[in-house]
Amino acid sequence: MIIEGFTYVRNGLKMDYPFLVSIQSILPVVDRMIVVVGNSEDGTREAVENLNDPKIEIIDNLWDEELRTSGAIFRQQANIGVDALRGDWGIHIQADEVIHEKDLAKLREQIELAQARPEVDGLLFPFYHFRGDYFHIHNTRRTHPYEIRAFKTGRNVRSYKDSQGFRIFDPNDPGDVGTKLKVLKTDIPIFHYSYTRHPSLMKRKANYFHRFWHGDEWLKAHTEDGLFNFNEVDILERFEGSHPALMAPIIARKDWDFVYDPSQSNMKPKEKFLYWVQRKFGKRLFGYKNYKLIR
Repeated sequence: MIIEGFTYVRNGLKMDYPFLVSIQSILPVVDRMIVVVGNSEDGTREAVENLNDPKIEIIDNLWDEELRTSGAIFRQQANIGVDALRGDWGIHIQADEVIHEKDLAKLREQIELAQARPEVDGLLFPFYHFRGDYFHIHNTRRTHPYEIRAFKTGRNVRSYKDSQGFRIFDPNDPGDVGTKLKVLKTDIPIFHYSYTRHPSLMKRKANYFHRFWHGDEWLKAHTEDGLFNFNEVDILERFEGSHPALMAPIIARKDWDFVYDPSQSNMKPKEKFLYWVQRKFGKRLFGYKNYKLIR
């Protein structure tokens, strides 16, 4: 059984993505690692090359700046990686996602178990969405609690929407809905560091990436300078676990302060009730599920 990883990144250094750590976090599990590098001006490609690992294969790509609907550019970039897969399994790790070293043996084991079951298309992973710093997570209905990050190849699996997850698409069907993958749930968390940057850089990143969802008029009305306010959120929870060892140098160089202020919560009454249910009973009612869970 051959397992291959894939990711995509552009200007990873400039935008302060932990993309090198993301790649390194799954290298022990994969036989080949595909890195789709968009046209960068900050040395991102050279940084990937300098990892000097024979498993890594770089695919250079020019981003289409006119592809500005619903984050479609990210789906396109992910699918370049999907199209390059030649093995039995693909593991997708995004440039701000990391897997803990203590879970690597378990990940390999879960893939082997799923490989033996023909009805299984892929594996589902829980997420830790960090926000503000490395000690607070965003665990509400505004974030996805689970998503597909590993799947069997040869089943017409493609990236879905803005590359949040994956679905099966009939190559003869021009539609964009696809079929949900049948998956097994793992207890291997994805450490998602999307909102762990200096507030000024976070604001610049948000301003830039908005263009891949919105038109020029929207950007004119909503783009502003200043600092990103991590407290503009419904609710955050304290993270008491350990981070992947590869993240230690990044966490150590953190150069901003974040103080969580629950009084700034923008949680709506309905969200408060549903969050209470989630905390009380451990279930998210009416939550979005981009998969079919196999028991």
